[in-house]
Amino acid sequence: MFSAKENNTQKNKVMERNVIAKNTTIIGDIKSEGDFRIDGTLEGSLITKGRVIIGTDGVVKGKIDSTNTDIEGTFSGELLANNTLTIKASANITGDVIIGKLSVEPGASFNATCAMKGTIKELNTGNEAKKASEKTAS
Repeated sequence: MFSAKENNTQKNKVMERNVIAKNTTIIGDIKSEGDFRIDGTLEGSLITKGRVIIGTDGVVKGKIDSTNTDIEGTFSGELLANNTLTIKASANITGDVIIGKLSVEPGASFNATCAMKGTIKELNTGNEAKKASEKTAS
């Protein structure tokens, strides 16, 4: 029974939602277990096991490392979304992006280098096999 209480406590922590409100600017690094909604400005890094939502008026300059990320506002920097990155039509993204899955609505501005987890390994494996077959063909 003790472990059941621990699991319930851990689920509640992940469900917490933190908000950076409109007209609020935070400069620095944030680490959290819960979800984040950003309607203001964040200059720095945000590391969370939860979801990050950048609202229409939200601006992030820096680094985000999250499980899922939804962007409606502006992001510039390095983004790691371990599962899904959802880019809404009003979004403006620049920088480097590493994701598991990508969803982009028409009208979004996505000017970033993008790599999908898992696909990179498959491509590299395919190139190595191709090189090996080219060497044996000689």
